[in-house]
Amino acid sequence: MRLLCLLILWQGFLQGGAGRRQEPPEETWKRELESDPGNFPALFNLGYFLFKQEKFTEAAEFLERAAEARPGDFNARYLLGTALIQTGKSDEALRSWREAIRIQPENVRLMQVMAVEYSKGRYFSEAAALAKKALTLKEDDPNLYFLAIKAYQDTGDYAEAGAVAKRAAERFPDSARAQFEYGFHLQKDGKVPEALQHLQAAMKADPLYEEPFFFYGNLLVDQDKNEEAIAYLRKAIEDRTDYVTARVVLARALMNLQRWDEAISELEQTIKLDARHPQPHLLLSQIYFRLGDEARAKQEKEISFALRRENPAILEAVQGRAFGK
Repeated sequence: MRLLCLLILWQGFLQGGAGRRQEPPEETWKRELESDPGNFPALFNLGYFLFKQEKFTEAAEFLERAAEARPGDFNARYLLGTALIQTGKSDEALRSWREAIRIQPENVRLMQVMAVEYSKGRYFSEAAALAKKALTLKEDDPNLYFLAIKAYQDTGDYAEAGAVAKRAAERFPDSARAQFEYGFHLQKDGKVPEALQHLQAAMKADPLYEEPFFFYGNLLVDQDKNEEAIAYLRKAIEDRTDYVTARVVLARALMNLQRWDEAISELEQTIKLDARHPQPHLLLSQIYFRLGDEARAKQEKEISFALRRENPAILEAVQGRAFGK
């Protein structure tokens, strides 16, 4: 993306000779706008000046006027969207960026930013379409594959996400993320042996990347290989101490081995990390029931159900929505 800047004409700044106070450039631009409200250079430069000062609301006002004065200017539309994001007006920002993309239809960097913002707003279909277009334009960028995979997952199109993941794994064999993504989708398709191979490749490529260790351990627990799974799950937690999901699965593995005290300790630590998550309390309820402490089991079960009602989004898929015109 070309530098967001116009040559500033310092009219009045050097006027008046030595020893006289020089006029700040923003005052010059404001004076120009008094006589010519549609003066694009003055509008853009003043908007950019305010943007650099982090006065984003004021900047957006002048940048919007600049975009109206010169509809075909990419920089005005781009910077307006960026200012609007800073003020929390993400939908308005996306509309401005959509106009910018119409002006520069192959601007991949802006497409990446927009796809992320679409996803944040739960506009998953729009994010997927833009991620696909960006990947088509620049197939040598691994980050665009990951962006597309996530976007397709959000829409629920796991078949397309898996196809992109396969392409990424083949094109970037030394990428831990690429190998992990493909392994993840293989296990969703029930191809566990193949999935384990790609997860192993991911762990080898980056021993500090916690996700492959977690999913590898999780698959082993599903296969009732609990003892073997523990080392992988502990490694995931070592690399990311706040990994709540990994701690829950580790507790499950310990429960399957009837190592109750260790499982309780793990779940209590998990609750300290995320007091709003219902799953640790549900597992504690099961443990206490197995140990014959029915009162404690009932208490934990009630806590789990209450948290589930208070925080349904924790265990439920986020639904997408359509972006308004």
